[in-house]
Amino acid sequence: MRLKTAAALLLLGLVALVAGIGQLTWWAPDEQVTATLPADTPAAPLTVIDTKLRDLRGGEATLTIHGQGNYVLATARPDDMAAWVGKAAHTTIAGASEDGKMLAATHADGDAESPSPAGADLFAATQSASGTLEYHWDLPDSGDWQLLLASDGKAAAPQDVSITWPSHATTPWAVPLLVIGALLIVGAVVLAALDRLGRGGSGRGAGRRRTAPTNDPATAAIPEASRRAPGKSERTPDAVPRLSALGRLGGPLAVVLAAVLGSGVGALPAQATSTPTPSASEPAKARVVTEDQLSRILDQTANAVQGGDDAKDAGKLAARVDGSALLARTQNYKVRAAVANAPAIAPVRASKLLTSVVTTQRSWPRTVVAVTQGEGNSTPQLVTLRQASARDNYKLIEAAPLLPGATFPGTPKSGADQISLDDKAGLAVSPKDAIGGVADRLSTGGSAWKDKIPDNAYIKDTFGYQTDISKAENATFTFKHSPVGDEAAAFRTADGGAIVIAPLDFVVEGTPKAEGDKVTLQDDAAALAGGKEASKKMALTFRESVMLYVSKDGAAQPVNLIGATRNLSAASVS
Repeated sequence: MRLKTAAALLLLGLVALVAGIGQLTWWAPDEQVTATLPADTPAAPLTVIDTKLRDLRGGEATLTIHGQGNYVLATARPDDMAAWVGKAAHTTIAGASEDGKMLAATHADGDAESPSPAGADLFAATQSASGTLEYHWDLPDSGDWQLLLASDGKAAAPQDVSITWPSHATTPWAVPLLVIGALLIVGAVVLAALDRLGRGGSGRGAGRRRTAPTNDPATAAIPEASRRAPGKSERTPDAVPRLSALGRLGGPLAVVLAAVLGSGVGALPAQATSTPTPSASEPAKARVVTEDQLSRILDQTANAVQGGDDAKDAGKLAARVDGSALLARTQNYKVRAAVANAPAIAPVRASKLLTSVVTTQRSWPRTVVAVTQGEGNSTPQLVTLRQASARDNYKLIEAAPLLPGATFPGTPKSGADQISLDDKAGLAVSPKDAIGGVADRLSTGGSAWKDKIPDNAYIKDTFGYQTDISKAENATFTFKHSPVGDEAAAFRTADGGAIVIAPLDFVVEGTPKAEGDKVTLQDDAAALAGGKEASKKMALTFRESVMLYVSKDGAAQPVNLIGATRNLSAASVS
């Protein structure tokens, strides 16, 4: 009987060993799981991929794209992505099936075409590729992001898209099976050895074999019922075989089985959520551009301005210059084309980037300010950029030097709150009143703002210019500085004050004092006026770009003019 049991244990042990080894080798689960885009997903010019897929199943995920020809993978905040996509047809990938083998994609009908995201300022990062691209979620900053996959905006975006995650599959029974198999084999060997010993003992006593007497006094005197252990209840018939089988397996094996059966299921890993919920919008405090993004925008802007300056061609500015900056340079090119020695406007440089003011306002238009100082800038330059809409690039609208002795106030690195021009909360005066105040301060020496806005180099230069013109004996002149346009913006500073950017128009009008008198223009003004003399009236208009610092409420000095410049923008004679 022992030999048969040993054979059975040996067989079971071998089976357990093979099963355990198999789980670690040929039956081992795949180390990775790959989800693909369903084949029936409709084609669309844009595909949005939520970056929460990176952590969907734990571990590092790899996004793989196979495309024909060139395509672009761009990164943006979810609200920016929604604004860019707009009404365009698109596919959104935001989850995967429970087994991780199929990406969850939704399709939205819409316009069949969209602008290409390549080079667009809205995106914090863009990557051009052709053929196969493996992307490892190199995100620009913390927070929520999404990816945009597109060809050129006209052709369909690549649809051979897959994401590979670590499978995290385990083999919790591999080691227990190996242990159980080893114990079963050991048990089989022990039983076989015991059987051999038992057979050997019987052979030596064969000649003296005796049958145990049936009437042994030592046993016959004890009734059957009394042979049971005291206090033990009688076992049921079906319990006896189970106890007997467990005894054959041995105490150590029983302990191992109990441990495995009791804890094996608990060793299975928890499953990750299969479908994340994309962010509908970005928190209000998020910067509209990252530092790298701003540097890229500044480089492209500076290069465009340099190209226009070198060629004296305003057409080369259109992609990156607008508003006051475009007006000033367009007119300067006209003057320089007619007057060889006319000075050029100070160049715009992308570096060295000293500091920046980046708005957290998520709606458009968006305005950011960079303080740079490069070749040709004797003092730091205040460069104001504005983005009209999600699909527009940032354009230079204002550029002015930081005035001598002025200090540029600090703003939070995480982004500056943009405030309404009418908002006076916590400020000495509202931004709107400060703009009007500096305009009045520059217009007349008797301004009520004289004590609120102290003298500086620009104010002194302006009054010096107005005084010199007024010395003409045959003409009467008036001077007026007025807020103009819709470029003004205000941002909270770290100390509770505000930075205010605004354009002004400085208009000089002159009329002859007597019949026959004439007002003579200088060559630069004559180039724009189409004539050099005025017998009735002359007018010069300068576009001024000013930057103010408004102190917090209660400060001794409410407003300071920290940056300013003026450029001739129009002239007329009659």
